[in-house]
Amino acid sequence: MKIALKKELEAFLTQYPDTTMLEVLLPDINGILRCKRIPAVEFQAFFNSGSKGPASTVLVNCRGEFPDELDIGNSDGDPDKLIRPISGTLAPISWLKSETAQILASFQELDQSPGMFDCRNVLIKTLERLDEMGLKAIVATELEFYLVKQGANGSPEPLLSKVPGTDKDQTGIQYSMPEELWDHDEFLEDVRRACELQNVPMTTVHSEFSPGQFEINLHHVDDPVTACDHGILLKRIVKGVARQHGMAACFMAKPFADIAGSGLHVHFSLYNKQGENIFADKDSDQQPSISEKMRHAIGGLAETMEDAMAIFAPTANSYRRLIPDNYAPLSPNWGYNHRNVSLRIPVSADKDRRIEHRVASADANPYLVMAAIVAGIHYGLTNQCDPGPMIPEGHEIEEEQITLPREWSAALDKFDASTVMPVYLGKEYCKFFSSVRRCECDEFNRQVPDLDYQWYMRAV
Repeated sequence: MKIALKKELEAFLTQYPDTTMLEVLLPDINGILRCKRIPAVEFQAFFNSGSKGPASTVLVNCRGEFPDELDIGNSDGDPDKLIRPISGTLAPISWLKSETAQILASFQELDQSPGMFDCRNVLIKTLERLDEMGLKAIVATELEFYLVKQGANGSPEPLLSKVPGTDKDQTGIQYSMPEELWDHDEFLEDVRRACELQNVPMTTVHSEFSPGQFEINLHHVDDPVTACDHGILLKRIVKGVARQHGMAACFMAKPFADIAGSGLHVHFSLYNKQGENIFADKDSDQQPSISEKMRHAIGGLAETMEDAMAIFAPTANSYRRLIPDNYAPLSPNWGYNHRNVSLRIPVSADKDRRIEHRVASADANPYLVMAAIVAGIHYGLTNQCDPGPMIPEGHEIEEEQITLPREWSAALDKFDASTVMPVYLGKEYCKFFSSVRRCECDEFNRQVPDLDYQWYMRAV
């Protein structure tokens, strides 16, 4: 590995000899990239031996604060761990004026074993369950986001296109309108170029169901960890390029009350050692032709969904997305070619048969989302879970039963009570996750927002 990394650095500096700084990127427990820059004189040492840093770097909340409830960082003196670069992620940063590069990194213990407080390592460990069964996943992610600007009252609002020839905002959803792409062509082209430079396999882009909202899809890859690397780097690219163009990109789950929220959808297929898709039943004439293994996998995802909701919806804002008739999950239902379900089977050939997991919001940590999905599928396969009846194509869901937690504290209670998640993610990591998220939840609930004054001060 050291030789490969050394050659990777040498090849990069041959192509980009003016590089002066390197941003070392560490995904934290929230899915936020924490970073430190090192100068060119330290590149060689970092690629040879790594660097040192405290584990608390990746165990902070969304505000970058460390919860007092965690032992690590307090009673133990916050000792240094080893930070190692991840091969294949060294790339230039196209939206900065400086000649700065970036690389993803991961934590190890000082004995060079994986640091199990690192979300990337948690996913790697969880995937070993499928590997032991001789199964390999092929996955892809889809991310929705808003382009935003400052409104008249100083609050953010969607960045709308203009009515041609005027300075008036274009109203309406404008779903999949080419003009929406034309109006942001320079931004989208710079996103595409950055993805190309950073080996992030961007595919389709279109305007979404709300004004100012877009979706960018990524290619399927045969390594879920790499797919999550792509997802977290795509968010960074979109936000970085948006800054370059004088605007902002927002991956909050529900940034605006009256229009749709943003999701993180995961497409997941599973193949045996012979390269056969175990979700397909080649001998069936049913539509869709799904195997018993696919039913069991869906059953496991449905049965563990409540336990994992704190991962799929990790912030206070995430739960503002979970409202009826909003293409957001309220129960662990499943169906074929149906976008109102949590677990969708898209139209596809047998070789591409897959589950589209539509539960997570765009603010979720992709590594933990993927780990929870892997856990649910493995649990379903090993316990032969029954998912219940499938919702047929075109069926109207008149009164959806709401069974998933719709409040942050309730989701954390379900997570803490889970007997499944600790088996897959590790007891210690589940403790870390719960402590970080619950401390943030408690602090959020202690605040008194302006809405309290507007609604209650005069009347009460």
